[in-house]
Amino acid sequence: MIEVSSLVKYYGDIRAVDGVSFEVKKGEVVGFLGPNGAGKTTTMQILTGYLNPTSGRVLIDGIDVVEEPVKVKERIGYLPENTPLYEDLTPYDFLEFVASVRGIGNGRKAIKETAELCGIMDVLYRSIGTLSKGYRQRVGIAQAILHNPKILILDEPTTGLDPLQIEEIRQLIKELGKEKTVLLSTHILPEVEQTCSRVIVINNGKIVADSAIETLKGELSGTSVVVEYRGELPPESLSVFGSVQTLKTEDGLYSIRITPHESRDIREDVFRFFKEKDAVLLELYRERKSLEDIFRQLTEQ
Repeated sequence: MIEVSSLVKYYGDIRAVDGVSFEVKKGEVVGFLGPNGAGKTTTMQILTGYLNPTSGRVLIDGIDVVEEPVKVKERIGYLPENTPLYEDLTPYDFLEFVASVRGIGNGRKAIKETAELCGIMDVLYRSIGTLSKGYRQRVGIAQAILHNPKILILDEPTTGLDPLQIEEIRQLIKELGKEKTVLLSTHILPEVEQTCSRVIVINNGKIVADSAIETLKGELSGTSVVVEYRGELPPESLSVFGSVQTLKTEDGLYSIRITPHESRDIREDVFRFFKEKDAVLLELYRERKSLEDIFRQLTEQ
């Protein structure tokens, strides 16, 4: 479990992290989102003990990251944005080095199990410098989980990967999320929707949203509805429900957006209206914003 309370970090006169508080519970896979310079990486580096906060407190599995950083590092696996690899080593040699540094008793067994899980058995004895970006990311994740940590902190794990590689890493993160707590930072929002159950959004060093993805979509999507119908009914006749925007008109087929004058659900009223007019209603649904739309709305305010 991760507990962050009133976290503040200054770089000179610049407040990079401004009173951040959140929790990630055991077994959660949480997306940590924000534009460049929002404070994501600084926050993650504080969580891992790489940086000390100016003020505030971080508990990892109940242990204070400032007071007992070594114990914290035993419980977390960290993949920074720029994966720290020695290109002249093979993945096996690199993982063997990591195992020795972490004091893992049966290093060979841990390397074999981790390599199988991360899908790097076929390249285990090739030079890291000759591997593709996708395999390098897999090796980076392997070093992060070699000691079987309870908590994973992944900073942009799919940066620079092609769509196939992204899907492979996404599936790996899903598999790891079945047994571990995962905090995942990324700019690829579809990845968040497919991998995470909840998102935390940071902007200008402050948390601006912390919610389940579907809850966030419901809260910020508003009450606009999209109506598709066929017939002679002019779109302006629907202005009794709110402002009307015509999205498409083609051969008697209309698609319009209605934004209510008041914040309420107008779907039932619109349905009754079409029934009374004996018009052919093909589709009626509440417009829902994508996670990308919501992210833009939260970080541009």
